[in-house]
Amino acid sequence: MINLNKGNGWRLGWNPQAEQFPGLLGADDWAIELTLEELADFCQLSQQLAATLAEMSSHLMAEERICCEVENDRLWLEVEGFPQSYELRVMLLMGRRGEGAWPAAVVPSLMQAVYTLAPQLP
Repeated sequence: MINLNKGNGWRLGWNPQAEQFPGLLGADDWAIELTLEELADFCQLSQQLAATLAEMSSHLMAEERICCEVENDRLWLEVEGFPQSYELRVMLLMGRRGEGAWPAAVVPSLMQAVYTLAPQLP
């Protein structure tokens, strides 16, 4: 069963039957296949960044922009913008290379899909 979520400007998918690359990240004009570990890392790290921004929001003035990044051995993620409206970038760090980004306008719906998908991953 393929679980593909998509919205205006983003795609997030998981195919548990796929052997090597069961995950998919993408936008309208790019896509990257991910290992299960990379997909799980993307979900965990993007949620971590969203929580950090929410926590930081009470310490920033309304016009202040913020940039935060997080990485592990497999992925690097960065958010830039305001706590309630930020761009998200991802880069693969191991094996094959790939990178992508989503504009602030699509990140909220992408993150909703991340929060839905994350509990389904083994």
